[in-house]
Amino acid sequence: MKNLMLLAVALMLGACSSVNTNWDYNPAVDFAQFKTFAWATSVNDESEYHLDGLMDARVRKAIDDQLVLKGLTEAPQDKAQLLVNYLTKVDTKVDVDTFTNYYGYNPYYPYYGPGWGWGGQWGQTQTQVREYNVGTLIVDLVDAKTKALVWRGSIADIIRDKKTPQERTEFINKAVADIMANYPPKPQQ
Repeated sequence: MKNLMLLAVALMLGACSSVNTNWDYNPAVDFAQFKTFAWATSVNDESEYHLDGLMDARVRKAIDDQLVLKGLTEAPQDKAQLLVNYLTKVDTKVDVDTFTNYYGYNPYYPYYGPGWGWGGQWGQTQTQVREYNVGTLIVDLVDAKTKALVWRGSIADIIRDKKTPQERTEFINKAVADIMANYPPKPQQ
């Protein structure tokens, strides 16, 4: 249950912080060949990447909507050309800030050094350590015929709680749209 809660929170990333979006794909694959998709089925029901029912439904709907906007059609798994899956993870990060407050100029010169005001031995150094969680949502697209991963997109951000179902849905829709912005990949020039 704790894992489910952590993973649910992983998708409630902050809208105000800097978002890290990333893509990778197999350049040898012709993405124009893919016209249909289906969700990959999990081999293990206790896998860590499925969220609670409400968040899982939001993520799946957002991905479905984006794939349809890209021209793909949902199909039964045995007829689909692409299999879709998503994963989430949470990483704990540490931020350390150290600063010294001095009055006036006098950079690190004790007593009567070159400068004015208080400084040198009278400054105070403070260190603040802050721990925070970064959530990542990863979307994988697999060639159904070869079972090879052909495209992966991800988004990572500092986790912030969204209070209402509408805020959660809106955020998930935006995050998935940001992930899917580079699908199909743009041809290299």
